[in-house]
Amino acid sequence: MSHGSGGRAMAQLITELFAAAFDNEYLSQGNDGALLPQETGRLVMATDSHVVSPLFFAGGDIGCLSVHGTINDVAVMGAQPLYLSASFILEEGFLLSDLKRIVESMAQASRESGVPIVTGDTKVVERGKGDGVFITTTGIGVMRNGVKLSGDLAQPGDKILLSGTIGDHGMAILSQREGLAFSAPIVSDTVALHRLVATMLDSGVELRVLRDPTRGGLATTLNEIAKQSGVGMMLYESAIAVNQPVEAACEFLGLDPLYVANEGKLIAICAPQDAQRLLAVMRAHPLAEAASIIGEVQEDAHGFVQLTTRIGGRRVIDWLTGEQLPRIC
Repeated sequence: MSHGSGGRAMAQLITELFAAAFDNEYLSQGNDGALLPQETGRLVMATDSHVVSPLFFAGGDIGCLSVHGTINDVAVMGAQPLYLSASFILEEGFLLSDLKRIVESMAQASRESGVPIVTGDTKVVERGKGDGVFITTTGIGVMRNGVKLSGDLAQPGDKILLSGTIGDHGMAILSQREGLAFSAPIVSDTVALHRLVATMLDSGVELRVLRDPTRGGLATTLNEIAKQSGVGMMLYESAIAVNQPVEAACEFLGLDPLYVANEGKLIAICAPQDAQRLLAVMRAHPLAEAASIIGEVQEDAHGFVQLTTRIGGRRVIDWLTGEQLPRIC
């Protein structure tokens, strides 16, 4: 508990662990906040709390996930992520070795993405009142001139694109949590998407909406957009890629991959005349080599999201109800 008391132990933790790992010119100011240079243009701000269990999983951990998740929330707004803050709630008795591993993972993700962690906070709660560690990250970015992306801009006729396979993150978490082993490993897709987004914006295509389908998966995210825009959508099952181990695991557990969380994929909705060009741009990027056009926006006063199945039938893809995968991000 002394690590959260504000005394010598807390100062030592901050100096020797957090400040050493996240070191940059803004954090080293050593004040209660970071003094940042003034940016020209509209600012975007996003915040996200991360409560994943288990803390370490195939392909990542709560540390890199907390960096990637907030960077992606800023990026899909059409902004260049600039800075992050990080807040930790630690449970009494949490291993310092595990905390060090998490912090180093965050630092690496921050360095690789080029988005520094410039300020933060640490609190310690009594044993039994937390679950190891909870991390909240906030990101600030600057919007490009002339860019306007929003969930209420989808129009009938627009095409819907997906950057790759779905369900990898959620099933990586679930399989490890439940101790399930499959013949091929299921690995989380957690990654920062801002450089992919920048490439897409550089292409000059008429983008309407960008969104990362995290909790609730592809199905819930598209329902959110359909509601915002007052439109319907028709998806093509044959165009939605699912890795075979993920598909097998979902089948075994009775889950629908359309509702399973992703942490390294994005949905793009663009004007129909630009769909093929955008698809080519996405496939040329290493984070979207398996991109595909998965559907189109339709006029529909009811706002239904529907799926054309592989055998030619149709079904409504509704909002996620209940709790399919708890504690996945």
